[in-house]
Amino acid sequence: MPRACFQLQVRPDRIEEYKARHAAVWPEMLRALHDTGWHNYSLFLRPDGLLIGYVETPSSIAEAQAAMARTEVNARWQSEMAELFTGIDGQAPDEGFLLLEEVFHLEDQLSAADDEQK
Repeated sequence: MPRACFQLQVRPDRIEEYKARHAAVWPEMLRALHDTGWHNYSLFLRPDGLLIGYVETPSSIAEAQAAMARTEVNARWQSEMAELFTGIDGQAPDEGFLLLEEVFHLEDQLSAADDEQK
């Protein structure tokens, strides 16, 4: 399953609000994420507001984003969350993140090494 990792910057003065909102994500938003292919989705937040997201999706991150963009709940969530971020240049947070390049995955390399041993 394809994996994606991304980065955003939460405004330092809004970190506690960001954490509180994510402690109680709307049930309809949770269901929409799952139904549009966002699986094993996690967010990690550094004390200075650096946010790292990780997600696995059966298609691609672009397709998962497009599927969410078609939901009404995503439009509401992104609108409410946008003010908590910096550096997204007027985009919705789920469109303004920096996608990180995957350079290592243990299971992929183990599998390749095992195949070489055969």
